[in-house]
Amino acid sequence: MQSSSAEFTHQTVLRDEVVEFVRTGKGSTVIDATLGLGGHSEAILEATDLDVVGIDQDAAAIEIAKERLAKFGGRFTVVNANFSEIGEAVSAGNIAAIIADLGVSSMQLDDAARGFSFRASAPLDMRMNKSAGRTAAELLETSTEAEIADILYFYGEERRSRKIARWISERNAAGEPLRTTEELANLVERAIGKKPSDKIHPATRTFQAIRIAVNRELDVLKDFIPAAIEKLDPEGVLAIISFHSLEDRIVKQAFQRLSGKCSCPPRLPQCMCGAVKKIEVLTKKPILPGEDEQEQNPRSRSAKLRVAKRLI
Repeated sequence: MQSSSAEFTHQTVLRDEVVEFVRTGKGSTVIDATLGLGGHSEAILEATDLDVVGIDQDAAAIEIAKERLAKFGGRFTVVNANFSEIGEAVSAGNIAAIIADLGVSSMQLDDAARGFSFRASAPLDMRMNKSAGRTAAELLETSTEAEIADILYFYGEERRSRKIARWISERNAAGEPLRTTEELANLVERAIGKKPSDKIHPATRTFQAIRIAVNRELDVLKDFIPAAIEKLDPEGVLAIISFHSLEDRIVKQAFQRLSGKCSCPPRLPQCMCGAVKKIEVLTKKPILPGEDEQEQNPRSRSAKLRVAKRLI
């Protein structure tokens, strides 16, 4: 694997917008809960006098970010952990802001060996933390047909999930489990076909779904949001950038609940969902990248930024 940040082309999504919201928080420290290659951290360190603590579970990304941000000396520190562990991983107080960019970094997508992409044949891995958890190949080999179908349908919104799951299960039953990204992509294409008019590869939703399942991305996001709010000082802000509807829905609903909006059926005599007004939502609608950013960085087109401020 490459070792220098200079060797990667990486564009930070909604960089300026995140910095502006961070400025509004009260405190001396920002937690970049999904450090990645350090783009947002660099922008904050350059534009403010705030310190930054970075969190990431990808050891390779941490090394690149540390090299990139070494020029800021003691203003930047880093922790190797999953962002859902923010409560235990970071001891710093006086937190002005917490940011989380939920996208898979360009480095991870473009590194064929990580197994996130079907553009090159590679081991079917997909783990953000390569030292923990099941690989995508292991997940598919040990899951039932029904479990695979649910993963593809709920995490990838793949309408033909049952047919793809059946083909995968037939491979498993024949003693030929999938081992590479190329094998999975080819199987999906044969199972559901590919039309000349298709704008995306037929395996796109399948790869997304399996990546989410391998890394438990939606579960850890649900854990992260309330933990991050508890970590903030009053008047501190939480800014989250999501990249697909499942993530954005979780963020939106969590913000609604934490802002005191009851989600219980109207006939219940009292609130049972636990809604308490702890935050004020600062973005009535998610902030989207501008046209210029979308042109320069096509991967930003699906990005949505939601921001909330802690009240108590």
